[in-house]
Amino acid sequence: MKVFVTGATGFVGSAVVKELINAGHEVLGLARNETAEKALVLAGAEVHKGDLEDLASLQEGARLADGIIHTGFIHDFSRFAAVCEIDRVAIETIGNSIAGTDKPFIVTSGTLIVNPGMLATEDMLPNYNGANPRLASEKAVDALASQNIRVSVVRLSPSVHGEGDHHGFVPMMIDIARKTGSSGYIGGGENQWTGVHRLDAAKLYRLALEQATPGARFHGVAEESITLKTIAESIGEQLGLPVVSISKNEAAAHFGWFEHFVSIDGPASGRLTRERLNWEPEYASLLQDLEHGIYFK
Repeated sequence: MKVFVTGATGFVGSAVVKELINAGHEVLGLARNETAEKALVLAGAEVHKGDLEDLASLQEGARLADGIIHTGFIHDFSRFAAVCEIDRVAIETIGNSIAGTDKPFIVTSGTLIVNPGMLATEDMLPNYNGANPRLASEKAVDALASQNIRVSVVRLSPSVHGEGDHHGFVPMMIDIARKTGSSGYIGGGENQWTGVHRLDAAKLYRLALEQATPGARFHGVAEESITLKTIAESIGEQLGLPVVSISKNEAAAHFGWFEHFVSIDGPASGRLTRERLNWEPEYASLLQDLEHGIYFK
């Protein structure tokens, strides 16, 4: 099929584009500038000019395609609520533009918003009364699914890792460690993240598209539980820095705005995703990527 991909030149989206093309699909990639256009042409994709705030470009891209994968997101955490609203409107716009068709539409979310402090599973919906503005994206999906639009969700792990990861959560931890002179975690560091390699995530998107079920949630989770202390220890070893416990009172000073993410306890399961899509992660784990030094070149 011909697939319209937003975020097509991003860390995850570029891997999705390659996965789709290798599987025999055509790709129409959203490109906001000349650099992105050149990257898409080089990857073997067709260029569609526009961006996430150009709603007409989103409508046209969806109209021209047989299916849509939405990996685009503006990673500006200084205005997180605003970019989450942009994402919600983009999802709503694409979904409404394919109403009355059977086009599959895959939306990106995150496992951390589902059930903080307890194991998140695919069949759980987030608590929409929570304060996290990212909840609006999944709420928009539910609204579209109620209209019989063939929309489903891939929830990514907080660490989508691999070559080329320069702006994810782990690089942020590394950057903070370099700036502060120590690799830190909060308290006992027993709170948990999950991880998935970007190439395994890309395959998951393709499978979710090919087997799309309205309203379904799939988890991009290869490693269901990695403690923050373990991540900090690996970073400290690679950088030759001390690994330290940061008290809750000192966490804001040490981590800045990133304190919120470092303090979240977010274990999540990918069992149902593996069973329902026959998805089996095969690439390196997060700790293997850290040990192999790809984050420290």
